[in-house]
Formats: sequence, structure tokens, C-alpha cells
Amino acid sequence: MPKAIEGRRLTLSKVAEVLEATGIMRGSITSPRIECFTPHFLTFTTLKLIMSQHKEVKRITTNTLLKMKQTGEKIAMLTAYDFSFARLIDAAGIDVILVGDSASNVMAGHETTLPITLDQMIYHAQSVIRGISHCLVIVDLPFGTYQSNSDVALASAVRIMKETGAHAIKLEGGAEAVESIKRIVSAGIPVMGHLGLTPQSIYKFGTYNVRAKEEAEAGKLKEDALLLQEAGCFGMVLEKIPATLAKEVTQSLIIPTIGIGAGAHCDGQVLVMHDMLGINSEFKPRFLRQYLQLHALIDTAVKHYIKDVKEKDFPSEKESY
Repeated sequence: MPKAIEGRRLTLSKVAEVLEATGIMRGSITSPRIECFTPHFLTFTTLKLIMSQHKEVKRITTNTLLKMKQTGEKIAMLTAYDFSFARLIDAAGIDVILVGDSASNVMAGHETTLPITLDQMIYHAQSVIRGISHCLVIVDLPFGTYQSNSDVALASAVRIMKETGAHAIKLEGGAEAVESIKRIVSAGIPVMGHLGLTPQSIYKFGTYNVRAKEEAEAGKLKEDALLLQEAGCFGMVLEKIPATLAKEVTQSLIIPTIGIGAGAHCDGQVLVMHDMLGINSEFKPRFLRQYLQLHALIDTAVKHYIKDVKEKDFPSEKESY
């Protein structure tokens, strides 16, 4: 607050000037919160009260994540695919939302992530963006939209950024993805990498078992991690690899790592929202911690609703017009 205005009564135009200068308000001064005090002027004390009640929410950026790694603050990341859950998760203070191609599994019921299309990913990302005001939103490039060549990869990334308002994209792969990463980054689009178990290659692997347990594969993963960093990735997901390997990779990189089934030494963690909330009762891998049993809660609530309808208990008089 400029000291020159302390102790003075301020006209609304001066209030607007101060609020705009501090970033609290943009545009004309028509807020009922301000006008309710007096139609002509505000005291300095009242203006200070208004400003204290406004806590500007700082947006998480890719640079924020880098600083978090540098200071040792862990990064919390969850998936989301729709407006309602994105709003809830963002309001709770999550750092990053991943609009994952896992939507193919948990939203569409497919066995793998392969069937989901670019148009469908854009739809989910648009819905998520409408629900957030704080967190960083990253969108997966789905299978078949970047593997063929860097031109296709860039076109896919541009579509996501232009049509959704998302903040970054994520893609899977090591050395084979470097050319595409460089093209996308050179266009000004932030890219997160993904190494270890890469679900889009599930038919190549043939199993969802832990990757890079053997020395040769572990060595390649370490090399790929450095290649992705050099190509311009701002971070990378490490999925289902030994914790000791994840620790070594994390310590070798300037950029942050986000683990899923990769131990506690990554710079952050990510889980699929449906798994973490216990919506999928049958999916319980070793790395998953369920913080809620929504499956059971929803089952109970729906059965209660059915009972109330059948027994003519719902709606009551209070619930009728």
C-alpha cells in the first residue's frame, strides 16, 4: 500500500487506481463489496480491509515445479477428466492435474489407453480447464498422435494447447521421442516426459510388471532421462520402476520427476483420481494408497435412494413445490 495515501479518504476512482496497481481488480470499479461502504469515498482503513480479504491465488507454472525441486518441496499431482472433479481437486490445493489418457480406462471402460482419440482428450481437457484457477494442467498426447513423426507430434500438441487452454503436454518414450519433443518445445509448448512403464506400449511389454529391473534396461532409462532433459522437457513421470533407480535418476536431473510406483525419492507423486478415491474397488496395486472408499459410499447412497423412491418416501412435502 503506497504510504502517500495512508490516513486519507479516497474517492472511488483512487480506490480503483490502487486496486489495479496491486493486481486485485481489473476494469471499472463496480463491485458491491466496495460500493456498499459509501457511494463517494473510502477510508484508508476500509481499503486495507478489502485488500486483506483478497488473497491472490498464485498459479502453478512449470517454473514453480522447478523451484519446488530446488527447495525440496514435494509436488502433488492427480488425474482429472471433468469439470466437477477438477474444481474440487484444484480447490483442495493440488499442484498439478494430469488429464491422462487413463480416461480411456476409467471414463470409457477400455482395457488399455490405446483407443482414446485426440478429440476425446481435447474434450476432457476443456472440461478440466473450466474447473481450475490455481493448478498446472498437463494433457497426455494419446497413442498414435505423435509416434509417426515430429510434424504430426507438433500438430497434435498445438491442437491441445489452442483448443483446451491447457498449460503443457505429456508424451511417452525415450530416445525415440527426442525429435518430437524438440519440435514441440521449440514451438513454445512445455513438454513432460514419461519413462519406465509406458502404458501406450503395453502390447510391446506384454505385462504391467515393474520395468528396468535388469541392468541393461535400467541403463537405457538413465540415458533416456538425460536425453529428455536435454531435449527441453520441464519434468518427467517415472512409472513402476525400482525405487533405487528412481532415486538415482531424480538426483541426476535438474528437472523434477513425478513418480507412480517409483518409490519415495521422486520429486513428486501422481495417482489416478479414481484409484486414489476408491471408485475402482477392484484395482489395488502395491503402489496405490486409497484415501477414500467411494465405491462403498456410492453403493450405499444409491441403494438408499432406490429404497426411498420405491417406498414413496422421496420426495417429501418439503422437497416438493
